Amino acid sequence: MKLDFEYGNGMMSANLPDNTDVFIPGETVPDPPCLPQDMESLVAATRESVRNPIGMPPLSELAHKGSKVTIVIPDIVKGGCQPTSHRKVSIKVILEELYAAGVEKKDILLIFSNGLHPRTTVPEAKQILGDELFNEFYYSGQITSHDSEDYDNLVDLGCTDRGDRVIMNKAVYESDVAILIGHTQGNPYGGYSGGYKHCTTGITHWRSIATHHVPDVMHRADFTPVSGHNLMRTKFNEIGMHMEKCMGKKFFCCDAVLDTYSRQIAIFSGYAKEMMPASWEVADKRTYVPWAEKKYDVVVFGMPQNFHYGDGMGTNPIQLMQALSAQVIRHKRVMSDKCVFIVSSACNGYFHDERWPYLREQYEMFQHDYMNILPDMNRYGEYFATNEEYIRKYRFANAFHPFHGFSMMSCGHIAEMNTSAIYIVGAQEPGIARSMGLKTRATFEEALEDAKKKFVGPNPNILALPKTFKVGAVHLCMKDEGYDGYNGCHDCGC
Repeated sequence: MKLDFEYGNGMMSANLPDNTDVFIPGETVPDPPCLPQDMESLVAATRESVRNPIGMPPLSELAHKGSKVTIVIPDIVKGGCQPTSHRKVSIKVILEELYAAGVEKKDILLIFSNGLHPRTTVPEAKQILGDELFNEFYYSGQITSHDSEDYDNLVDLGCTDRGDRVIMNKAVYESDVAILIGHTQGNPYGGYSGGYKHCTTGITHWRSIATHHVPDVMHRADFTPVSGHNLMRTKFNEIGMHMEKCMGKKFFCCDAVLDTYSRQIAIFSGYAKEMMPASWEVADKRTYVPWAEKKYDVVVFGMPQNFHYGDGMGTNPIQLMQALSAQVIRHKRVMSDKCVFIVSSACNGYFHDERWPYLREQYEMFQHDYMNILPDMNRYGEYFATNEEYIRKYRFANAFHPFHGFSMMSCGHIAEMNTSAIYIVGAQEPGIARSMGLKTRATFEEALEDAKKKFVGPNPNILALPKTFKVGAVHLCMKDEGYDGYNGCHDCGC
């Protein structure tokens, strides 16, 4: 069969055996039905959720005239920006509830929770919020983006009982009502976005993020395959609840379960500790898909140059490794022990130095001084994270924070841990791929023939994953496995 896979800014064709299995999220197995996508229906469903929160009082009881309110909003990486996106709808509904409770507009602050991602630009803020909300709050100075290096606007809350450092956004800490707009959307880091993951990664400091986005957590057996009960997720919850304890209030969460195209399947509001299990129960039906009837020896997909972290993610070697590993984490349950990846990538040496100003230096360091595997680089985490020039570019030039590269490297090693080999097809600078321990071939067909000879034998089970980075991903499971994302797998030993 002939299939097309993402490659740079275009596509690359592959002729694969006719018995190749193909999985496309939302198509091969349909998503659960989404809510009606007209604005009136979405507003009504969101209002019903917000007025009936799980585990805490509604905003009508939490807020009143004089209340200072922060609304924390995910950055451009997640959640969709269509006119009916959860962010646009939920913020509108929440503002109506706050105003009805007597809150004055001047006492509301919108904060983009970019964490170590680039701080939200004005065009991105317009795209996320829409013109109406943007114009209402931007010109009065009531839209900001979390700055994890602005120490005048951070507060140190000490450590959790486990000893994890917690440093958070001061405006959120000091507000009377702190609202988190989130998405219960499949994520290789802890199962789902939203809930306590939102505040733990979005409004904290690199020292807080360095307690969980590191090899000691990410290379544990409970991290791969993805689950909602690993140590990383446990730390998210502990850190979020520590924030609440220190603030003396609970976050008011409003999370939407999203489908393949970021449309709302269901909306849940309330106390994260009690709301998350309810939202995950619905999200599991879309995200953990019990589909595979056999384990796969070869997994084939394509990598565009530009996807969720930005232009260059599919070409610079550190980000490329993270993207490969994310697919291992999501699909490990359906991979055989000898599994090989075959992946198209332009791999042309484009680092996008403005967005990731430190990655070229990290990559070059990895090529020297006894650096055999990516975790060997981890000892340089603080060196990069405190580099003043890189920090200035994060704060004022819309770059990623330098510690973000170390979370990418920690993840990147997972691909090597869990595959027999990875072939990069069509690399324009193949030496870059080889320097990361990857194999290179000109075509999918050549890579498959080599894998047959060396790793998987003459008749491998092959899984093709078109649109891997173009639509919302799922976590594939064996057909007879079953999965409960909050409490763990049934019958699979997790």
